[in-house]
Amino acid sequence: MKVRLKYVTRENWEEALALKVKERQSNFVPPVAVSLAKVHIKPDGDNIVYLPFAIYDEEMMVGFIMHAYDENTANMYWINGFMIDESHQGRGYGRAALSEMVHWITNRFTGCKEIRLTVFKDNEKAQQLYKRFGFVPTGDVYGEEDVWFLPIK
Repeated sequence: MKVRLKYVTRENWEEALALKVKERQSNFVPPVAVSLAKVHIKPDGDNIVYLPFAIYDEEMMVGFIMHAYDENTANMYWINGFMIDESHQGRGYGRAALSEMVHWITNRFTGCKEIRLTVFKDNEKAQQLYKRFGFVPTGDVYGEEDVWFLPIK
């Protein structure tokens, strides 16, 4: 497996829109179309930049992940919209993609002191992945989701 992140562009956006999670997971992550809309709508404010990525194994798209950030902060570096397509789950793509995203963020933003994400209380698989990776709950809640963070040294 050689996981890499590629920006979602006019060349691959339609393939990204076709990605979906299992039915029982559909309440845990927005459809890719919603994440892509955030790039232009900027629901969290004009100071937030949204960068959508397709997750690839070689030339095969296996998932989606988005980074949202405010570069003028130390802790507003978010991972959201993260999903592995239902046909590719259970093969290690989630951990590999999370690792790639964390490395991408920390290599690009030297002022980043923590990376944040949200996770539903019922999403036990995602919580296990995030715990194993070093994320911990902040105790904050955003909507119906718990906020977790990964301290960056």
